[in-house]
Amino acid sequence: MTKMTNPKDLYIITTAKKRDSGEWIGDMSWFGLTPFDENKIYNNKVVIDSWNNIKKYADIENSFFIFDEQRVVGYGAWTKSFLKIAKHNEWILLSATPGDTYMDYMPVFIANGFYKNKTEFTNEHCVYSRFSKFPQIERFVGTERLNRLRRKVLVDMPYQQPAVQIHEDVWCDYNKQLYKDLMRNRWDYEKEEPIENISELCYKLRKVCYSDESRITALKNIFEEHSKLIVFYNFDYELEMIRNIDFGENVIVAELNGHRHDPEPFGNSKWIYLVQYNAGSEAWNCIRTDSMVFFSQNYSYKIMKQASGRIDRMTTPYKELLYFHLKCRSPIELRITRALSQKKNFNESAFLK
Repeated sequence: MTKMTNPKDLYIITTAKKRDSGEWIGDMSWFGLTPFDENKIYNNKVVIDSWNNIKKYADIENSFFIFDEQRVVGYGAWTKSFLKIAKHNEWILLSATPGDTYMDYMPVFIANGFYKNKTEFTNEHCVYSRFSKFPQIERFVGTERLNRLRRKVLVDMPYQQPAVQIHEDVWCDYNKQLYKDLMRNRWDYEKEEPIENISELCYKLRKVCYSDESRITALKNIFEEHSKLIVFYNFDYELEMIRNIDFGENVIVAELNGHRHDPEPFGNSKWIYLVQYNAGSEAWNCIRTDSMVFFSQNYSYKIMKQASGRIDRMTTPYKELLYFHLKCRSPIELRITRALSQKKNFNESAFLK
């Protein structure tokens, strides 16, 4: 490889997990780049840090930034820091799931100079609902331009997928009477108080579905045939249910969630890795299993897509990857399924209209 003459300072903004694992250090070594002074062959600065610390680098100029596992969505503090960095540096955003809606692309469009700010973008393209209690986009206008700009900023990187994803729905039961009572009475039978809002009601309805014993039976049956299993879930009560399962002798059960970051169990002969969606839908991978279980569904299509990608890697030795979706035929579960099948996020307000 030809030696670079005068490389710019390099800043890599990634997830805390990828920063701490040293994954980027290995990738950079191919180019003779390192954050460690004792091993350097170039004089440029190399920094690897997490998105949580992006504000620290907002005043950096004349450098090159790699934004990995991009978090530039919306118009919050991270996006504002990104836009400030983008004005004075060269940069690239890395993501396998770049965006679901035009709003997801808004920060990138602003950073490229297509729009001055959020106000200009929304005034030109967003039509808001007149009947919503909060700003809710009803539709977009000028979509031909938006599509053209999106094609301009996206870099397609096609590759031959080594494995075929096989998705199987595993149908479970739920307490139909309790579900009907919740819908009719809006009463929290655990706290003995009224259910006050839509979000709380949906949470309770999902708990009726996800806490049914039939899901435990289904998970045990799957594990009997697939002894190396990654299990994604949403809520702590699901985790407690799974923790109490007797999977047999010599089975390692590890967790990745807001409470624990256990060592990955992939070197063992029998293991289950319990992963909470928000904590582990991205920034790690495993090529030592071909099987994944979604104990419950997430509202977000993007998160579900990212989660499924944890075992779907270019280096996987498997020809087929198995995904088991535990579901029931309750109204809320079927609506979540329909939204995800349409590559949309589930909307609680629309469900209860």
